[in-house]
Amino acid sequence: MSRTLTKEEILELPAEERLDLMDRLWESLTPEDIPLEEWQRRLLDERLEAHERNPEAARPWEEVRDEIFPKG
Repeated sequence: MSRTLTKEEILELPAEERLDLMDRLWESLTPEDIPLEEWQRRLLDERLEAHERNPEAARPWEEVRDEIFPKG
């Protein structure tokens, strides 16, 4: 039987467990769960339209990530 952790107990978990919990929480959200300002929604729509017009201009996340966070 499991019990619910308090917010204070969650904050005391090791970093790895907190990161796993954050990931699980984030993955549980749908786009409708995330409030956006109208200007944010317009910007996202504009960027999606630009991508749909020219998908070849996009770069894979792994490539961008490795450029931002180079390994050792």
